[in-house]
Amino acid sequence: MATRIEACGVSAYYGSFKAIDAVTMTIEPKSVTALIGPSGCGKSTFLRSINRMHEVLPGAHVEGQLLLDGQDIYHREVDVTAVRRMIGMVFQRPNPFPTMSIYDNVVAGLKLNGVKRKPALDNACEKALVRANLWDEVRDRLSRPGAGLSGGQQQRLCIARAIAVEPQVLLMDEPCSALDPISTLAIEDLINELKNQYTIVIVTHNMQQAARVSDRTGFFSIDRTGEPGRLIEYDDTSKIFTNPAMKRTEDYITGRFG
Repeated sequence: MATRIEACGVSAYYGSFKAIDAVTMTIEPKSVTALIGPSGCGKSTFLRSINRMHEVLPGAHVEGQLLLDGQDIYHREVDVTAVRRMIGMVFQRPNPFPTMSIYDNVVAGLKLNGVKRKPALDNACEKALVRANLWDEVRDRLSRPGAGLSGGQQQRLCIARAIAVEPQVLLMDEPCSALDPISTLAIEDLINELKNQYTIVIVTHNMQQAARVSDRTGFFSIDRTGEPGRLIEYDDTSKIFTNPAMKRTEDYITGRFG
């Protein structure tokens, strides 16, 4: 079933500090949504709220509703582990497990979920690496350390690890910020392919990247230091970048602030 995400008045806190205020948006299934905005505006906080990673920080909590296919993932009866299995995450810097082989990196999540049969693990590893456009480059060295790959390959390995457990949603927090232009292009091409199967949300500081890869874009901003971030505008990417409704969006996109 297609996965649809709905945020209804979502606010996120670090202790008593409100980082984002009353974010409401709907993310369509099998699409790429980009979150842009100046540093400190709460876009990464909102991203981590979508799979309940925000609350792992001491004193952090979320208010409002976040619905995945109509189910509130913050309901007290919801299994947090199941949520994080359905909603995968790729971080800013490639973070393969340094002591593990390429193979073990990919299947780590499956083993945690109780998959033990080697044929099943072998099949899942190959399938994930093929989807991540990495299989042809590593098929003959699966037993070698994942940390020995190039930066771009490591990030694709982390994407393979995230999709090996068959999530429904893939979150990406500035996945190309530590990569060179050629590796960045490879990740962008991969995002365009993966959206045929996954609902993808990406945080990026690179507005050209947002324009290239996303179907819809949300612009976050803050009024002044110490205030929470807010979703200023959310629309089709083409409209955000050519004819935004809000002057603040236009000012940010044209470089007048931020």
